Amino acid sequence: MFSWFHLLPPHLRRSSRHLRFAQTRFRNIGRIAGCLLGMTITAQSHAVEWEYAKDVLPILADKCFACHGPDANTREADLRLDVPQSAAHVLKSDSTKGVSSLVERIHSADPAQQMPPPESTKQLSDEQKQVLREWVASGAEYQRHWSFRFIERPPLPSIAKQPSDPSANAPKPICHNPIDSFIVAGLKRAGLSQAPVAEPHALLRRLTFNLTGLPPTTQETLAFLEVCQHESLSAAIREATDRLFQSPSYGEHMALGWLEAARYADTDGYQNDRYRYQSAWRDWVLKAFNEHMPYDQFIREQLAGDLIPNATLWQQVASGFCRNHRINSEDGSIAEEWRIENVVDRTDTFGTVFLGLTVGCARCHDHKYDPLSHREYYQIFAYFNSVAEHGVGPNNGNSPPFIQLPATWPLINKSEDHRLTPDPVRLTSARKEAGNGLQRPQAGKPGTVMVMQDLPEPRPTYRLERGVYDAPDKSHPLFPAMPTALQWDSADQPSNRLELVDWLVDRRNPLTARVAVNRIWQQFFGVGLVTSSENLGTQGSLPSHPQLLDWLAVELIEAGWDLQHLQRLIVTSATFQQSSSLRPEQVQQDSTNRWWARGPRIRLTGFELRDQALASSGLLVNSMGGESVKPYMPPKIWSSISNNTYKQDSGANLFRRSLYTYWRRTIPPPDMVSFNAAGREVCSVRIDPTNTPLQALTLLNNKTYMEAARNLAAFVDREAELTPVSRMRAMFMQVLGRPPSPAELRELESIYASTVEDFSSHPAAAQQLLEHGESPNACQQPRHEQAAITLIASLLLNLDEAIHKD
Repeated sequence: MFSWFHLLPPHLRRSSRHLRFAQTRFRNIGRIAGCLLGMTITAQSHAVEWEYAKDVLPILADKCFACHGPDANTREADLRLDVPQSAAHVLKSDSTKGVSSLVERIHSADPAQQMPPPESTKQLSDEQKQVLREWVASGAEYQRHWSFRFIERPPLPSIAKQPSDPSANAPKPICHNPIDSFIVAGLKRAGLSQAPVAEPHALLRRLTFNLTGLPPTTQETLAFLEVCQHESLSAAIREATDRLFQSPSYGEHMALGWLEAARYADTDGYQNDRYRYQSAWRDWVLKAFNEHMPYDQFIREQLAGDLIPNATLWQQVASGFCRNHRINSEDGSIAEEWRIENVVDRTDTFGTVFLGLTVGCARCHDHKYDPLSHREYYQIFAYFNSVAEHGVGPNNGNSPPFIQLPATWPLINKSEDHRLTPDPVRLTSARKEAGNGLQRPQAGKPGTVMVMQDLPEPRPTYRLERGVYDAPDKSHPLFPAMPTALQWDSADQPSNRLELVDWLVDRRNPLTARVAVNRIWQQFFGVGLVTSSENLGTQGSLPSHPQLLDWLAVELIEAGWDLQHLQRLIVTSATFQQSSSLRPEQVQQDSTNRWWARGPRIRLTGFELRDQALASSGLLVNSMGGESVKPYMPPKIWSSISNNTYKQDSGANLFRRSLYTYWRRTIPPPDMVSFNAAGREVCSVRIDPTNTPLQALTLLNNKTYMEAARNLAAFVDREAELTPVSRMRAMFMQVLGRPPSPAELRELESIYASTVEDFSSHPAAAQQLLEHGESPNACQQPRHEQAAITLIASLLLNLDEAIHKD
C-alpha cells in the first residue's frame, strides 16, 4: 500500500511523535474531506443550525489550531483547519464509510486515531463533539470571524410586549432609544424582563460618576430631584448629562482609561526607572476630551500628529502617545536591542488599542489562532520603525526626539493655536547617534515632552527570527502593510503612519469602530458587549449582542466619530437606567448580567474612591493640568528598589485629583493598585476587579481617607445645625445623595453615643485620630465629640453603597 508517511518533511519524520501517528493520520486523511467539503454522516436530521463563526470556530481555535492552524512552525501533518481553501487542497473525499474522518477521529477510542491525541490537554467535551458532528452534517460551511467582517447597520428588532409574560396584560417594554430595542429582544429570547427604573438619587450618582468620576454634590442632587418632580426623570437626565459634558471634570475622567491604555507614567520603567516629563501629553488628552474632539481626529493626532502638514504644537505633543513606552537606561545596554523593544511596544499597543487584537503573539512566529503571520507582524512593525531614537535612555529626563515647550505654554483651558517654529519651540532628535551605540543621548529637562519624529529616509525593516533583535532576515526587506485578513483593497496599502490612520478610520475597516464602541460600553456597564475588550480575535469572547455592537459602531461612524453622541445614547437608554438589584429569577438565568436585565453595579476604582473622599469632604482642589503631584504615601515607599526618596508635596498638591498623582512604574501608588489599577508598564484596556482585605484596610486607615473623614464632619457644619443628628443627616446626604432612613439614623446615633463615651475615656486616642493629615483642624468641638463624628464619617465613606456606583 502507498504510504503517505514518505511525503512528510524530514523534520517531521524525525519526530518520535509523528513516527507514532503519521501513518495512521495520513492513511485516513482522505476521509477528513467529508468534514471540510460537505460529506454527510448517515442520513439523519439535526435540529440545530450551527453557525461557524459563533459555534464552530471557537472550538477549532481552542482545540485544533495550535497544531492545525495559521502557525507554520507548529503545524502538524501539513494540515490546516482554519482556511477552507487549504483544507480543500490537502484533503480528499472518501465516502465509503458515510462518515467524515474528522468525526470518526474525535469519537475514536483508539489512541492512535483519536484527535486531539490522548496526551493533549485540549480534549473535546461531548457537547463540542456534537457541535462539530452536526456542523459537518449541515455542510461544514466556513465563515469569516465575526470581527473581521464588514460592519453593516442591522435593522431594529420589533418589540411587542414584556418578554417574561406572554399574557395580554404584560407591561410594554421601556425603549427610550435603539439600544433598548436590542436589549429587550435579547431579554425576550432569554425569558427575562427589564428591571424597574433605579431610584433618582442612585441614577444621578451613577450618571455623575460615569461622566466625571466624582459624586454629585448635595445641591446637584436636590436640583435633579426637583426637575424629576416638576418635569420628568428623562428631562432631569438630559439636563444633568448636558451639564456634566460641559464640566472640566469630564475630560479628566475620560482621560483616566486612556492613560492606562497608552501606558502613561512619570518614569521610564525597568530597573533604573528614571524620571521623565510627559505631563504635557496627558494635558493634551484632557484638552481633547473637553473640547469634544472626534475620535478619528483623536486617533490621527496621537498616531501621526508629527506627520500632519503644518502641525500645531498640540498635534506634535499628541504624537507622544507613541513614546509613552518604557525606556531602558541601564549601563551596558545595547542600544539596538532596546530600540527594537520600543518599536515592539508601539506595535503591540497599536494592535490592542485600535484593532483589539493580540498582534504581539506573532512577534516570534505565526499567530497560532488569528490570521496574522510572522511576516505580517513586521509589516505592521515597519510603521513605527523609523523613529529617530537611540534605544537607550539618558540617566534622567526625556529621551530624544523631544520638543522644548515655549515659556508661554498654554493652560489647559486656553485654545491658542501654536504653530511649530524654530524659536521658541525646539525639536531635539537622536539622528546623530554615536557610531558605537554606547553614548547616551541628550536628556530633555522639565518643560520638554517626548514626541514622534521619523528619519528622513525610512529605516529598513526585516523579519526578526524568533523576534530576536540581532537575527534579521535581510534577504527579504519588508515594507509597511496591514494583514491580508484585514484588507479590502490589496492595492491600497498605507505607506506611513498618517495613511495608517486613514486606513483605521475608513468606513470599510471592520475593527476600529467595534473596538471603540465596546470599550465605551465597558466604561458604563463594567464589562463590554465583548467581555475580552483587549481581544476581539478568535480566542476572545463572543459578543453578547452582536447586532447591537454593529449598530452602535455604524452609529459612531455616521455621527462623525462623536464619542459624546454615543455616550448620550447609553446614559439616556432605559437599559442604563435600570435598578441594579438582583431579582430571584436572575440568580440562575443571568447571574453575571450578560443580558443586561438589570442596571450596572460597579465598584469604584481607586482613583474614584480617593476623589470621592476628597470631594465629599471639601478638600478636593480642582486645578487642571501641569506636572504630576506627590500626595501622601507610606513611609520609605521607594527605598525598597532604589536610593531615590519619595518627596511628598504639601498644600494644595496633596488634594488634587488622583489623575495627577505621580506614577512610578516600578512602585505605582499603592492605594490605586490595591484597587486593581494597571501598573502601566504595558498597555492595559481592561481590569479584573478583586475584593481583598487590603482594600478595606486602605479605606479604613489610609491617611487620605482619615483626613477626609475629619474634614467631612467639619464641611457639613457650614450648612447644618451644630447637633450630632443634623451632622449625621448632612454627611449621609453628602456621601450617598439621599437622607438616612429612620432605622439607619437610629443605628448611627447608637454608634455615635458609644463612641463618644469611649473617646471620653481615652482622650489620647481621640487626639491621635484627629492628627491625620496636614489640613488645619478649625473645629471648635470637644475632642472626644469630634473624634466620634469623624468615625461616623469614616463609616459612611466605607459603606457598600458608597464604594459602588449602583
